[in-house]
Amino acid sequence: MNDRLKALADAGVSIWLDDLSRERIETGNLAQLIAESGVVGVTTNPSIFASALANGEKYEPQVKELKAAGASVDEAVFELTTSDVRQGCDILLPVFDATHGVDGRVSIEVEPGLARDTDATVAMAKKLWDKVGHPNTLIKIPATVEGLPAIAQTIAAGISVNITLIFSLERYRGVMDAYLDGLEQADAAGLDLRNIHSVASFFVSRVDSEVDKRLPEDSPLRGKAAIANARLAYEAYEEVFGSERFTALQAKGANAQRPLWASTGVKDPAYSDTMYVTELVVANTVNTMPEKTLQAFADHGELHGDAVTGTYDDARALIAELEAQGISYDEVVDLLETEGLEKFDASWAELLETVSTELDRA
Repeated sequence: MNDRLKALADAGVSIWLDDLSRERIETGNLAQLIAESGVVGVTTNPSIFASALANGEKYEPQVKELKAAGASVDEAVFELTTSDVRQGCDILLPVFDATHGVDGRVSIEVEPGLARDTDATVAMAKKLWDKVGHPNTLIKIPATVEGLPAIAQTIAAGISVNITLIFSLERYRGVMDAYLDGLEQADAAGLDLRNIHSVASFFVSRVDSEVDKRLPEDSPLRGKAAIANARLAYEAYEEVFGSERFTALQAKGANAQRPLWASTGVKDPAYSDTMYVTELVVANTVNTMPEKTLQAFADHGELHGDAVTGTYDDARALIAELEAQGISYDEVVDLLETEGLEKFDASWAELLETVSTELDRA
């Protein structure tokens, strides 16, 4: 295993790959990344599947079968994506077993168009969970206002969840509360809490992209907001999962919901390409990386110990300084959530169009 990535894992960071394709699965690439790069989980989203299907010949046999069976485009998307996730789960099952369910996970997202519909989100989460049929699946639910009760209900049903598209600290607290609410309901229903896991995907780089647009080119605050925001999220995590409420659940076998740093690929070439890994190293977290970021860290990433604990006052001061310069934190995170949902919708539409084209061609 690569020394730098091993050191990152030893620091308490679970390395997940933000990508999945049948090409990776069938060529042995995913298994190789697990063996040599310390990858212990995989995340997916509509963009990832759209890219995989548009560029992958490996899907042709299944597409032909689906066309012969008269599958609709929506049905074909459901079958194709869940097949990939099921195979990914198979490959990661030894990791899942070795870590007692903490890692070895593959995430699949509910249809983005359902993000504002609580009941439809819960129904789709259950459908995806049943279809994949593996205990090491995570169902991704966006952290919209309507998503919060869906998270609680899905957790209450004993389904493990990856909450995605979190930008604001207030919403993150709502996500953690929904998780605890779901655990309490699951406990009341007699479910084994040890089998329920969750991560909360806090998006990083997009915060800098939006804040930097509002700052002068020479501002010393550029490239600082995202890390400060994530560090304050970890402070909230420590508070909530150190609370009496969670301690009572933990005594019954409950697992803490780990923070997951998402969107960790650096978008501004002026910044270090490993910045959102190095500056967010702290125990009990996940960093889901594009392969480019994974390779960059393996090549030249640096560790400086715990980069998060004890930084909270400085992080608050930085957010306050941005506010003093007229950059509203609330406005930025609200905009990013709206844009994030729009991007997922656009990617889903692209995925449907890609599958429709493949069905026509089959």
